Amino acid sequence: MDVRRAQEIASSPVMANVTYNGQRIYIEHVDQQKGVATIHPLDNPKQKQSVPVASLEEHA
Repeated sequence: MDVRRAQEIASSPVMANVTYNGQRIYIEHVDQQKGVATIHPLDNPKQKQSVPVASLEEHA
């Protein structure tokens, strides 16, 4: 995924189907300068982590 699309998803009120390492996640914030997103699994909002935006995958 590119940084622009990750930012669109993070800003959208509509939930997108995005995974990180096969796990469905929620994108909380995108740092466009660093190309990193703060995410958490849908089933565990307290498990936040920062990952490269390129490692995120959007599913239709």
